[in-house]
Amino acid sequence: MAAITALAVALGGCSSPPRPTPTVATPASTSPRPTPDGPTARPGATPPGAGGLPGFVVLTDVDPRIHADIRYATAHNFVGRPITGYREPLCLLTRQAAEALRRVQDAALAGGHRLKVYDCYRPQPAVDDFVAWSKRPGEQQTKAEFYPDVPKDRLFADGYIGAPTAHSRGSTMDLTLVDEPAASQPPYRPGQSLVACTAPRAQRFPDNSIDMGTGFDCFDARAHTDDPRITGAARDNRRLLRRLMTDAGFVNYDREWWHYRLRDEPYPDTFFSAPVARSSVG
Repeated sequence: MAAITALAVALGGCSSPPRPTPTVATPASTSPRPTPDGPTARPGATPPGAGGLPGFVVLTDVDPRIHADIRYATAHNFVGRPITGYREPLCLLTRQAAEALRRVQDAALAGGHRLKVYDCYRPQPAVDDFVAWSKRPGEQQTKAEFYPDVPKDRLFADGYIGAPTAHSRGSTMDLTLVDEPAASQPPYRPGQSLVACTAPRAQRFPDNSIDMGTGFDCFDARAHTDDPRITGAARDNRRLLRRLMTDAGFVNYDREWWHYRLRDEPYPDTFFSAPVARSSVG
């Protein structure tokens, strides 16, 4: 599932790595498990003539009005460090998904909001990094914020993290709404005191998102889009985001209020491995 302040990213720096050929991530078993990305993810064929990420774009090139807070390129995520494959804090998406988000942004602005993305395309090596991390029980630096009430060894079994993931197909994103104009957001400081993602908004990390009832990447049932414990403004905000996204052709994963997939995605069976970097898009 799992899906999460701009910080300096140690991976990749300003170098321009060669453009790798996209590969298909093969699940460990021959019967892929359902993932927190809607339908069961299936391995498929790499598109003919593929370069790095064929047909992908940098979202802010398509619509600079959309904010980006790419958590997996920073230490502010459930692992507690930058994730393998996130060389730059960018949102990469298929052009079809990016153009659909531009339509969502138009509609959101009419109501006084902007979109903010936390994660977009996620390379298969990042998913492999999550799997490897899950097997190291001693690494729980950010448990107090992201999974305060769930044992780490249950995160995959309970469906909070999935492998493979629809994010690797390039038309899935994690996002929220912020007011227009957006409030400032203080940077995350590694080592700072952590507050549970389920705490009241005034107590948890001061994300400038409008109140959605929990923080992003909150591994808790209260992050389910229609959890009955989420009421009032937070419930209304989740419904607003879902309406805006659904109207533009996206499908919500009902266990994560922030997670949406383009219904008619161009690569429904392909999982790419190129890094999150501007040099990966054509």
